[in-house]
Amino acid sequence: MNPQVSKETKVLVVDDQVLAKGYMKYSLEELGFSNITYVDKAQHAINKIRHEHYDLIICSYNLKKDHDGYHLYDQLKHNGELEPSTAFIFISADTTSDLVHSIVELQPDDFLAKPFTVNDLDKRLTKVLLRKRALKKVYRFMGKGQLSKALVEVELFLSIPKNSEFFPLALKTKGELLLACGHHDQAKEFYQAIINVQPFTWAQLGLVNAHIRLNEDDDAEKLVLELAFKSDSQLAAYDLLSALQIKQKDFEAALECVVMATEISPRNIRRHKTALDLSRITHDYETQFEAAKKIVRFAKDSIHDKPENYLNVARAGIDFAMTADESETYKLLKQANEYVKQFKTAFPKAELHDQIKVIDARLLYLQDEKENAKALLDQLAEENWELESMDALLDKAKAFHELGLYEKSSQIMDVIEQRCKKDDKQGGLFLHYVRQEKQERSTIKQTPKELNNSAVAFYRRGDLEDALRVFRQAFTVMPKNLSIALNLLQAITMNENTDKNDISIQRLIDNCIKVIENGELNDEQFERYQKVRELLHETA
Repeated sequence: MNPQVSKETKVLVVDDQVLAKGYMKYSLEELGFSNITYVDKAQHAINKIRHEHYDLIICSYNLKKDHDGYHLYDQLKHNGELEPSTAFIFISADTTSDLVHSIVELQPDDFLAKPFTVNDLDKRLTKVLLRKRALKKVYRFMGKGQLSKALVEVELFLSIPKNSEFFPLALKTKGELLLACGHHDQAKEFYQAIINVQPFTWAQLGLVNAHIRLNEDDDAEKLVLELAFKSDSQLAAYDLLSALQIKQKDFEAALECVVMATEISPRNIRRHKTALDLSRITHDYETQFEAAKKIVRFAKDSIHDKPENYLNVARAGIDFAMTADESETYKLLKQANEYVKQFKTAFPKAELHDQIKVIDARLLYLQDEKENAKALLDQLAEENWELESMDALLDKAKAFHELGLYEKSSQIMDVIEQRCKKDDKQGGLFLHYVRQEKQERSTIKQTPKELNNSAVAFYRRGDLEDALRVFRQAFTVMPKNLSIALNLLQAITMNENTDKNDISIQRLIDNCIKVIENGELNDEQFERYQKVRELLHETA
């Protein structure tokens, strides 16, 4: 270690293990570092970083006392509290696949696996600190938000041959700055030129980003699909691909990509929230429920740990129960109640009484206690919708709609939509979902189970036209339900007035078949399905 570098470097060590902290102290002092601050909690680290500049932060990934290292770094990056000139290094004894993917995704300056020697630490710190010092002028402008000046500075840096050791990092930084400054055509040309010399993964991902921003979707998709099969770019590729699919409103495909990404790196809360929003749009109630549960699990002891997370699991469980078979309903309601209990234990001082009443009312409705459910809603405080969260309002709108109070439900949905337009934090997916809900609830008054029961009644009476109409409505709000898909397919087949060659009907038939063949049929359903397929074949 260069003595001058170590002497001028201000260090913050975040670790709550006494032995590990002692060894780190010994190692750093052996390398000549003297300006070192030690903290054992993430919150203490945040307070220090907010008031002082550090050149180097060495953080244990596995903090036990409060937020772990992952969420500390995630918070610092998300809030823009970590200066670009500060080097951030994770240390951990755990090197499992999930952890490594999580760390790689956050892109710290380095990751050092325990145990390590003083020599190991020397090599890593020397490399990282020299990089930061070499590009300090660029980072200074970036830290001030002066991106155009940072771009000029990095181009000047690249024009000096003696800086060649740091050209790869400088080139990567230049591409990011071109995109951040909105120079998308230049970024495209730049990344393509880099790839022509050497196909760096970062350059290929940057090129995909440039294609997307230039609305060159076909080019973006072709390249990103190739990157999705490579281990070093898979996670970033899934994110870009899902962003592209969301842009194209292919929400089913986007959800599939996001779910695959969450399996690779499960700790990213924002990705689980995207999965939650997409599953709402696609009426995938099971995935919505699972995403809500994962948010609670991975947000625990982090900046993302909030009372609403637990209530959202209960709400998602109720949504799922509304569409599930009766054999599953009791289990789902039990789980919903369990998360309400967890909320009360984790946040005993949280005053969300009205939200609990709404959840209880929906639970009562599912148990055919409509009058008791209405009585609970009557106890709600006077309308203070502007003060309630979006999720709380959404749940309230659903409760009123389920109990037949359509005008009240519609008023709340209007409030949600208007607030979405003003609140950029909600994002386009949530607004899309709200508008979709408004449209569906204005035309479909019955709940999912009521729709199915009503359609079956029409079918048994021989009223195939009304049966087909109501089954189509049921399939709109329950597109993953195997029983609904089979009933709808049977109604289409039996109705002689239905034009099987109509494009929309053919698409509906294809969607029904896809759901049925991806599910598990019981003996009765399998026999019905075979007969329906035979009839379809005869009329083809």
